[in-house]
Amino acid sequence: MFDLPVVADSERKRAAAFRKFLLDDGYSMMQFSIYMRFCSSYDKMKKHVHRLKPRIPVGDVKSIYITDKQWATAINLVGKDYSHNSRRENPEQLKLFEFW
Repeated sequence: MFDLPVVADSERKRAAAFRKFLLDDGYSMMQFSIYMRFCSSYDKMKKHVHRLKPRIPVGDVKSIYITDKQWATAINLVGKDYSHNSRRENPEQLKLFEFW
């Protein structure tokens, strides 16, 4: 997760380049400033942190190692008006079947 300055045009370009590096290196965007990457061991996580360090522009970057067991206990809370993750009560496919 990171907090990078993006006031000046040059800062925005560096932040965009950093995000592009993360995506190209196998990270997935969880939120705009939070990216995650699967690492099968603590040693592999350290390897990726080592690769990440020289690419960090000016700003604050934090790396957290979370085990599969810890991730499995995560609770996702979504507000009732949040449409990004809302699910339809009846998916489109079922409507087609209702017709027949």
